[in-house]
Amino acid sequence: MPSLFSRAVRRLETKEYRTSRALEHNQWLDNVDLRPVPVRDRTFGWQDYFWFWISANATPASFYGVNAALAAGLSVWEALAVQLGGQIMIATVFCFNGRAGAVYHIPYPSIARAAFGVWGAYWPVVNRVVMTLVWTGVNAVQGGQCAYVMLHSIFPSIARIPDVFPAGLSALNSGGMIGFMFFWVITTSLLHIKIPKLKPYMYTKLIVFFACAIALLAWAVAKAGGIGPVARQGSTVSGSTKSWIVARYVFIYCANGATYATNAADFLRYAKKPKDAFWPQLIGYPLSTFIVGLIGNLIVSSSVIIFGELVWNPVDLLDQFLTTSYTSGTRAGVFFISLGFLISSVISSIFENSIPAGNDLAALWPRFITVRRGFYIAAVISYAMCPWYILGSASSFVSWLASYQIFLSSITGVLLCQYFVVSRGLFHIPDLYTSSSNGAYYYSKGWNYRAYIAYIVGIAPNFYGFLGVFGVHVTTPATRMYYFAYPMGLVLSFCSYWALNVFDPPKQYEALGSWREPKDYVADGDVEDGRTIIEGVEAGSRNKGAAEEKGMRVSENDEASA
Repeated sequence: MPSLFSRAVRRLETKEYRTSRALEHNQWLDNVDLRPVPVRDRTFGWQDYFWFWISANATPASFYGVNAALAAGLSVWEALAVQLGGQIMIATVFCFNGRAGAVYHIPYPSIARAAFGVWGAYWPVVNRVVMTLVWTGVNAVQGGQCAYVMLHSIFPSIARIPDVFPAGLSALNSGGMIGFMFFWVITTSLLHIKIPKLKPYMYTKLIVFFACAIALLAWAVAKAGGIGPVARQGSTVSGSTKSWIVARYVFIYCANGATYATNAADFLRYAKKPKDAFWPQLIGYPLSTFIVGLIGNLIVSSSVIIFGELVWNPVDLLDQFLTTSYTSGTRAGVFFISLGFLISSVISSIFENSIPAGNDLAALWPRFITVRRGFYIAAVISYAMCPWYILGSASSFVSWLASYQIFLSSITGVLLCQYFVVSRGLFHIPDLYTSSSNGAYYYSKGWNYRAYIAYIVGIAPNFYGFLGVFGVHVTTPATRMYYFAYPMGLVLSFCSYWALNVFDPPKQYEALGSWREPKDYVADGDVEDGRTIIEGVEAGSRNKGAAEEKGMRVSENDEASA
């Protein structure tokens, strides 16, 4: 009779693991959430992806980054220009790094195994998990602020609760923590909704956010005396100081999207067709950040004229409206705008943070963690990490953005080289989920030393500047070199990984052979409209030869039907 402990372990195992009698050595590598998305769940077309990115950036948290450049002394239009430049750069990386996910419909953790090895991929996944949890917390704090302002418009006493947080260090006061818990409970309660069924929420959020953002913009500009005084405000820096601020923020805004670029496959794996996952990202992502940034910058710039100081968080600006004029009209306006921001923050947190966090956490221990369980684990950890201290000021938030880019850029460089140069677009999907020494991605005991050397090469030149973010004294040249950390790390890791594969090629290296990417990968046994599909070739078709040329397996049954 099994012991109490073994019964408890059995209960914690995923349903699939219990019923499939999975081999013990695969408990760390395989579950249904890590495999290719079934055809029936590939529901995102190019229009969906375009509007997804417009919706994804339609959140109060998107105001933070662009307003940081404004706080550094740039004008409204200069801040928008540097943001747009950085976002175009990272959107390009996003499109190419997400290609494998769009073709094979697998998540980032599975793709990382192709480059780092089936066991070596754990470190890149952990890197990505950390940043995902930070962003989950950031969105929760912003959502909590929205909830607090909404509650403040109803209950004036919430603003009089004694503050227990250190002054100047926390983005939340005691009343704000009530709002944070309010937001956290609502978001967590919605995590049971299946991902393919979230599309209607995406469009709802889009409409609600822009209606509220435009309403707040009109309100703020009216209080400031019109758009003219707001738009004409110049920068407060000049000369070489200004040039270096521009350079810094261009690449900070590039690094701002590094988390998306690294795990692009987690979003693009749901594409109906691979072609649906390129142009919508390249255009939609920069366009959406520009539109939201324009609205946010004009709102924040208005605060200088209204209150004589820069209120860099538009939600705080709403609260100041209440503080200075607690009338019924102000309360009603603040309530509806903050409610809209709250709704958009909840949906944004699920789409942009919970989904990638669930994918990444499921990869850490597939035997026990599904994507759904990963959602809830991320929710708990994002609360425990006290994210309200990260958002205590614009500079501290920017420091977070700047600090982690050196790790993610090096991972991304390796992944790009693996797919486009080493693998030439072909992944042996079954080998991504096995620890067999015969697997293509087993390398040396499951670790690919080439990927790790390239990863370190990408990090090394930037590590000195990285220490400066955390208070270590570094020279001015090192600090300025660190501004370029993201492109430098990506290029160095890409080139060094390529060189290592040339000098010591693994067995699947093609030495820049022909491009071998399938048109669209469909796993054996997957069914679409009653037809069995095998690895990109419809059963019953006469494309067997073409499939074999691409390295695809065609079963005997399918060969007979052909």
